[in-house]
Amino acid sequence: MPEETPIPSAEATLHQVVNAVRHTDVQTFWQQHQASLLHLGKSVILGIVILVLAWGVATLARKLILRATRRFDAVDDSVGKILSGVARTIIWLFAALIILDLLGINTASILTVLGAAGLAVGLAMKDSLSNIAAGIMLLFLRPYKLGDYIDCGSVSGTIREIGLFTTTLTTPDGLYIAAPNSVLFGSPIKNYSRNPQRRADVTVGIAYGDSLAQGMEILLKLMKDHPLILQNPAPEVLVSELADSSVNLTLRFWTENQNYWEAYWSVKAQLKGVLEGAGLNIPFPQRVVTLLQDKSSGQG
Repeated sequence: MPEETPIPSAEATLHQVVNAVRHTDVQTFWQQHQASLLHLGKSVILGIVILVLAWGVATLARKLILRATRRFDAVDDSVGKILSGVARTIIWLFAALIILDLLGINTASILTVLGAAGLAVGLAMKDSLSNIAAGIMLLFLRPYKLGDYIDCGSVSGTIREIGLFTTTLTTPDGLYIAAPNSVLFGSPIKNYSRNPQRRADVTVGIAYGDSLAQGMEILLKLMKDHPLILQNPAPEVLVSELADSSVNLTLRFWTENQNYWEAYWSVKAQLKGVLEGAGLNIPFPQRVVTLLQDKSSGQG
């Protein structure tokens, strides 16, 4: 007897029909959009290649700019960081425009919109732009660098970072200050760290009854024997004031900038012992009061 052909189930038949429809739809879609899909695939691949190249070029540009700025002592390290950041932004922006152009997006209209938006933002942020201009001038004129202690108007502290918008400082008591660049650039800047040597003035008083010459000699010897005080320029002892209760003597000496405060406090700490050891006195403020008797009182 001939074998009977098995009758497929309804579920199997449904799967065959769906697969046939899917296969037909895919073939039809590919035939209709083959050129567009190939173009899109090429654009995506080129876009990925451009992103990789942009990343490589941005990294290389950063290294080259930092290396170039470090070769010049007159250029602060912050200049290299800012320039490398600007270069990296330009490279990525240029890569984005190329990718958009590959995808068929009209970049001319985008640039027009960005230009108009940039103009509006620039007008609204003129103060911020002035900070950027001041920051660029500060970076190139270099009135201070990282680690310098400055005094500028109401702002004083050690420079920690120089940015395009603000300069950050740390005060001696550990406070954080972010000062707008336009404020710093528009005010006189006193830089305590710029010069290698610095002069200190310390004033002490001796009694009017003490020998002035002896006092000046003792104080001058103190400065000549001090290891942190420079002997060229030579230290001096000057009579700075004939005060109410004392003759004030000013010790004027030079020291290396990094040793300034150590030398200053050290000399102050030794003054009392040196003067009293030589028999001189540091007088307290005092007043002489004279009482006058009225002779006319008690007369008839």
